[in-house]
Amino acid sequence: MNLIVAFAVSLKHKLRFEPYTYYEDLSELVEHLDTFARAATEEHTIKPKVGLFKAVGENLGLSFAASNPRKLMKKAQSPLGNLPLEILCYLTAYVDELALNGQLPIPMQQTSAYNQLQALNDVLVGTERVLNTPLPIAYAIAISQITWIYVFLLPFQLFLELDWITIPATVAASYIILGIFFIGHEVENPFGNDVNDLPLDLFCQQIVQDMETIAARPKPRISEWVEHPKNKVLYPHSESGYSVWEQRPESAIRNALRNRPHAGFEKLDEKGIKEAHTV
Repeated sequence: MNLIVAFAVSLKHKLRFEPYTYYEDLSELVEHLDTFARAATEEHTIKPKVGLFKAVGENLGLSFAASNPRKLMKKAQSPLGNLPLEILCYLTAYVDELALNGQLPIPMQQTSAYNQLQALNDVLVGTERVLNTPLPIAYAIAISQITWIYVFLLPFQLFLELDWITIPATVAASYIILGIFFIGHEVENPFGNDVNDLPLDLFCQQIVQDMETIAARPKPRISEWVEHPKNKVLYPHSESGYSVWEQRPESAIRNALRNRPHAGFEKLDEKGIKEAHTV
């Protein structure tokens, strides 16, 4: 389970060009794994610090204050590997061990487990494709130049027709045009730390909560919930529990199943009438 969480967290950091393992939400999950990222972290112990000016500039979205996100990767002095992929290898080895030990005796379970690993690999490949396939630089430069030239020339086009209204009209038009331009720039890499980016931290927290929820209780046995006194097996046709219907003949059960749709329809009809009266 920790490996699944580690895969999600490591993928988040990889998409943000954070190749090491000293991050608070990742270090305890992968410290015991033999990976290139851990070896590189042991050699590269100095954590990058962000200055006040750069932090304020990045929060304000100033392009000249933004640093190169690949800076840590370029300064690496040893191979960084691909941590999510290496974690997938450990997960695959774990599933292999389960299959060999007979803990996954049903072939369909084995197939399902390997299919889920393949799905994780597809997620890794898909997100990397989005991250590493930006707009062509020539296209981006051309769009940027055309946008700014149009915004600068717009007042001269409107002045003869709008007079003093040219000022607010230009501001409004520029806001719309530049907004569309910057939206395209933001969508190009949706995995960062900006407000408009995908909430990867929230996604990872949800995965942690889901894994903890799954592991919180043991595997339920059928007898524990099917034979429970409060299990109304033929509700809404009958309020009787499992123990009552267990003692009845098969013909009575089949007759109840035949009439069950009508009972449900009548209940919905009564509910609709009550809601209509309340309105």
